[in-house]
Amino acid sequence: MNVLVYLVPLALLLGVTGLAAFLWSLRNGQYDDMDGAAVRILPDDDVEPPGLPSATRTPIVTMAGAAERMDRRE
Repeated sequence: MNVLVYLVPLALLLGVTGLAAFLWSLRNGQYDDMDGAAVRILPDDDVEPPGLPSATRTPIVTMAGAAERMDRRE
């Protein structure tokens, strides 16, 4: 039972610390833009627009294609 003298204040201190960190994050705008990260991941910057000549497009290399080329070299 003597251990409760240490554990109860420690639990209260951890709870107050967590609450203080949460309130700090609210005041500093950490939750202002909830949809921004979800929208920023959507644009496909690596996809080239249609209509470019095929010479300017980057070829897509797959593992199967790479293995076929390795077989042809041997």
